[in-house]
Amino acid sequence: MILTYKNEPLQIEKGATYLSVAKKVQNEYDAPIILAKLGQKIVELNKTIPDETELIKCGRSKPTLSFITTRDRDGHKTYERGATMMFLRAMTHVYGKWIKRLKLEYAVGESLYFTIKFKDGTGAEAIKDEQLAEIKETMLRYVRDDEKFVKTKIPTEEAIELFRRHGMTDKERLFNYRRTSVTNVYRLGNYCDYFYGYMPPSAGYVNIFDIFKTNDGIFLTIPYHNRPTQQGLKYIPAKLFATMHDTTVWSENIGVSTVAALNDAIMRGEGRNIILASEAYQEHTIGQMAKRIKDENRRIVMIAGPSSSGKTSFSHRLSIQLQNVGFIAHPIAIDNYYVERSRTPRDENGDYDFECLEALDIELFNKQMTALLNGENVELPTFNFKKGVPEYNGNTLKIGENEVLVIEGIHGLNDKLSYAISPSDKFKIYISAVTSLNIDEHNRIPTTDNREIRRMVRDARTRGFSAKETIARWQAVRHGEKKHIFPFQEDADIMFNSASIYELAVLKTFAEPLLFAIPPDAPEYSEARRLLKFLEYFLGLSCEDVPRNSLIREFIGGSIFPVG
Repeated sequence: MILTYKNEPLQIEKGATYLSVAKKVQNEYDAPIILAKLGQKIVELNKTIPDETELIKCGRSKPTLSFITTRDRDGHKTYERGATMMFLRAMTHVYGKWIKRLKLEYAVGESLYFTIKFKDGTGAEAIKDEQLAEIKETMLRYVRDDEKFVKTKIPTEEAIELFRRHGMTDKERLFNYRRTSVTNVYRLGNYCDYFYGYMPPSAGYVNIFDIFKTNDGIFLTIPYHNRPTQQGLKYIPAKLFATMHDTTVWSENIGVSTVAALNDAIMRGEGRNIILASEAYQEHTIGQMAKRIKDENRRIVMIAGPSSSGKTSFSHRLSIQLQNVGFIAHPIAIDNYYVERSRTPRDENGDYDFECLEALDIELFNKQMTALLNGENVELPTFNFKKGVPEYNGNTLKIGENEVLVIEGIHGLNDKLSYAISPSDKFKIYISAVTSLNIDEHNRIPTTDNREIRRMVRDARTRGFSAKETIARWQAVRHGEKKHIFPFQEDADIMFNSASIYELAVLKTFAEPLLFAIPPDAPEYSEARRLLKFLEYFLGLSCEDVPRNSLIREFIGGSIFPVG
């Protein structure tokens, strides 16, 4: 059989697996191969490559074969799932029947954070150093033995019973909403579980990891995304972790910490209450921020966060709360300080680099902000993106003693942007949609998935972009965030989580038609199918009860604020 590989014909023996081919070409890659791709469909390495007869039946004669490494996003997530299953099995091996609940909460940096409750009421604090070492050694034994991750299709009713027997109550509840009659279950040795996404072929592929604990939980650290052969640092960004912990506690307090719990609430007709509770929690948090800014007598608020965090809506809601504590707020977008197009730096591909700091007129920004803080009258620029030049249209501003500037933009937390402004005048806020909702006990929802779906819906509504175009641009957007935003997040005075517990149930109804429009031969097809499968977990929720001042309105439309 002949397949196309790197634009050349490749002879494949009948009955060969993707793994056997991957081993032959591994030396062509700078990171371990962990998945394969036939045409636009991602497949696990243990699968047998279909013969020509099967391919013709599927309408795919001589498709292109390619491979995914642990350096790629899908490959890194696959490594993460493999490490998670190995850890869960090792914990079960060491503690067995003593475990009441073992849950993957979220990812922080390069670490996955797990909480544990034992039947005697204790938690991670009861785990001794020698027991932690035993857990790690057990995982290393799986690696040395190269134990296989075995996928089996079983009837969904049988899967639900399996989850019930093993105390996986969130999975049991979730699969009551599953539409398909069969479910893929993975087995590693004597441990069985369900995972959303692909798995490595064996434990030997997951050979770089470490574990450590705090009083509240256990961290499983895996390699860096962009340095897949290096162990990630045991570094936990304290402010981000605290923000995620606070919203997780809140979601547990209202009884909606998993998709199953959200679906149950929607089914009971409580969707409106969940929306109102989520909005009230955010409004309370923003109000506390405004009071702190007032108490500390800060004159300029700097807001930054990754794409689709809801920065614009947040800046308006914060401005209203500042008014409630006696401040008059003036929102200013850093985007209006772009240099004219002819002065814009270019990236390594020769394209305009609008995300680098040098794309902004930093000197003008500092001159005008300093003048405003000194009580001077200033004419602010408005950048004309069509012409690529700043314009002055009589937009003047002068602020008094009880007035504050609210600055929003990609470089808001970088002190090089506001070098002339005294640190005592600045209040820095980092905003991101860090969802506290999990699919179930052992499957988390990546923050990036939440934001990608948000951006897709907004792009289609405000810019006329297809989902295909949004997905194609997404990795470039993520690259800019890692370079210009994430390194400064811990410099913030405070963090704000803009994720709403209900939003994916609302976004589902907008995103699904956009994703279904991506054709099977498009490079973005596999990502579209992944997101569609993800959205299948949710019951849909009408947007009619979403308040007009909600951050979610920035994406679905109908906002009371000028957000596009």
